[in-house]
Amino acid sequence: MSSQLGQLFRISTFGESHGGGVGVVIDGCPPLISLTEADLQVELDRRRPGQSEVTTPRNEADQCEILSGTFEGKTLGSPIAVIVRNKDHRPEAYSEMSEKYRPSHADYTYDAKFGTRNWQGGGRSSARETIGRVAAAAVAKKVLKHFYPDLEALAWVKSVQNIKGSIDPLAVTAEEIESNVVRTGDPGAAEAMIARIKEIRSEGNSIGGIIEAVVRGCPPGLGEPVFDRLEADLAKAMLSIPATKGFEVGSGFSGTTLTGAEHNDHFYMEGEKVRTHTNNSGGVQGGISNGEPILFRVAFKPTATIMSAQPTVSKVLENTELKGRGRHDACVLPRAVPIVEAMTNLILCDHLLRHRAFCKS
Repeated sequence: MSSQLGQLFRISTFGESHGGGVGVVIDGCPPLISLTEADLQVELDRRRPGQSEVTTPRNEADQCEILSGTFEGKTLGSPIAVIVRNKDHRPEAYSEMSEKYRPSHADYTYDAKFGTRNWQGGGRSSARETIGRVAAAAVAKKVLKHFYPDLEALAWVKSVQNIKGSIDPLAVTAEEIESNVVRTGDPGAAEAMIARIKEIRSEGNSIGGIIEAVVRGCPPGLGEPVFDRLEADLAKAMLSIPATKGFEVGSGFSGTTLTGAEHNDHFYMEGEKVRTHTNNSGGVQGGISNGEPILFRVAFKPTATIMSAQPTVSKVLENTELKGRGRHDACVLPRAVPIVEAMTNLILCDHLLRHRAFCKS
């Protein structure tokens, strides 16, 4: 089972949703980077369940423990192991799902591939697996800040279903995003988004939307030609997040309506820095960052678990029905924002170290 990501900054996540705990082993982190559990906890708190009125009520503190790889508040250069122990897991809520496949979940496909699955909350296919990614990305963020203090990756909810926010990627701040529980960069749209999520949850249903992200202060040169293009690695990272269904960078699909003359980003000099008048490329050209802000969007589907009976199939291949049980988000977007940021930082950190190893003395 593929649970690893990265070449020089490598992570391996472990654990199941309703098992003893989940976590990550990080290899390739440079030594002497300042790191404490508090650095990880601030990011995990943004991802954890039960944090607001629009998220799942599962009551998990998601308290992390660093088991190895640090000494006296700094990294050693050796593997860093982090664990978060599950406390409020209730596997009995999923007993019916041991015999019936949940629609649009990984239940059937896991059985088809492995011949077995952990039906308690989905096991490895649960979004709870992303705890390891967020913890590892907190380390990656420290590495990025060490080498490039001005680099910043931010994500926000751009839309919930058909409710769209108006956000300036060049000006939005982390404080503005965190000022509302839905984590949109447009506080004016937050109330309508929150109301829609509450309404759909009261109906036992779910909705999706779009998360947008920007990387500001990224130097030119990150990314590899051909197969490891920066936007290709970002796309793979984003589409590995549960519930994602689409990725676009820069002008994305809307760029298909433009001509080349309209779409091309013309270069100009700003002092000694090469800039572009427009940024339809989204900060990446030829798979390599060009120094402009990296801008992309990720589409999230409606949460698969809904609290109404749906047609499905049993393990013995008979038609049946299944009604959702357990505690779930009616909309994953608010909690997915820190996960999108996490995956961005993981990819950037890996490419930063690869760039320094190949092109820097």
